Amino acid sequence: MLVRITPLRDDVEIPAYQTPGSAAFDLAAAEPLTIAPQSSALVPTGLVIATPPGHVLILSARSSLFKKKGLLMANGIGVIDGDYCGPEDEIKLSLFNPGLQPASIDKGDRLAQGLIVPVVKAEFEEGPADKRSRGGFGSTG
Repeated sequence: MLVRITPLRDDVEIPAYQTPGSAAFDLAAAEPLTIAPQSSALVPTGLVIATPPGHVLILSARSSLFKKKGLLMANGIGVIDGDYCGPEDEIKLSLFNPGLQPASIDKGDRLAQGLIVPVVKAEFEEGPADKRSRGGFGSTG
């Protein structure tokens, strides 16, 4: 699958799959940044990524993000729709510092992973709920 990447700066890192078996590619910070304790920030990647039609780009934290930087993805994951690919639609990583100390990010730090996934759109139909309820949170034991 061919995916168009538009670097917004000359010195940004183009995403890459780190091993032949990688399902996701890494995304890096385009500039240094410090996130204050118990605060969030948008970290620019310097990239516009044109997700192919019928697909979505899912952003998730790299498994080492918390261990190395003490940071979390502020919204758990990011969903980048296929039509978010204009000249000003830079991919930014929403990160949260839950700690009590500032967290420093260096330019080029790989912070997140991008996963391109096919999308199946649902058709919705109004109707009554099923005849029985399954139960609430943790109801299966």
